[in-house]
Amino acid sequence: MRVGTQTALGRVVKVFGEARPHHAYLFANRRANRMKALVHDGIGVWLAARQLSVGRFVWPKDGSTLALTRAQLEALVLGLPWQRIGQAGVIALV
Repeated sequence: MRVGTQTALGRVVKVFGEARPHHAYLFANRRANRMKALVHDGIGVWLAARQLSVGRFVWPKDGSTLALTRAQLEALVLGLPWQRIGQAGVIALV
């Protein structure tokens, strides 16, 4: 979590091969109470940070990469259970 924009961008390129325009790449600390978002807006990149004073962000346990919908990202940034947003929250049978 101590890295700046260039180091975060280097990690994105190392893992994904490129930083795509109009994409956000999220990083979290071990305690999952702080998150950084690296965003490529098509012109340049910017880095934003968010820290929860209570609770923690919920991430996949295995450390894998995943794609989120816009609604899931918005819920994650607010510290809400993003896994239940969108198709993951559909109830098909009662």
